[in-house]
Amino acid sequence: MCKLWQRIANRWLYLLGALFASGLMGFGLYLQYVKHQDPCPLCMVQRVIFIAILAVFVLATLHGPKRIAERIYAALISLLALSGMAVASRHIWIQHLPPDQVPACGPGLDYMLETMPMSNVLKELMHGSGECAAHGWTFLTLGIPEWSLLCYIGLAGWAVLIALRKK
Repeated sequence: MCKLWQRIANRWLYLLGALFASGLMGFGLYLQYVKHQDPCPLCMVQRVIFIAILAVFVLATLHGPKRIAERIYAALISLLALSGMAVASRHIWIQHLPPDQVPACGPGLDYMLETMPMSNVLKELMHGSGECAAHGWTFLTLGIPEWSLLCYIGLAGWAVLIALRKK
């Protein structure tokens, strides 16, 4: 297994990360359009972060970086994943609040983007809303934010493994 790990070019490893991230996006779209589970504001923020991670993996795949650039890509992906972990953790926290402490539902994202400055929109998104407390799809007793948290950890770990592997 170690020999296989050493023989695979980094471009293929970055491509695997990109495919995994695109699979996550595809599954999110499946849940939205086939299973009719509309994403809450925190889910939308997590999607944007997954798209950013996907873009960095694709860029790394196309670039075929050397040592220093590999570490830069790993740092970028890790920073994005850390921000995703923070959003997913906030989402998990909101979902586990007692019903009387759940934040009230706020205005829709489209309305906020049209009427509020971006700093206020981001602040409102991070506060979450009553929509974010709803439990939707689950697998192995974990909901979407828990799986997102695990995926952010996995993507960051994958990028770091690529950057630290010996040539």
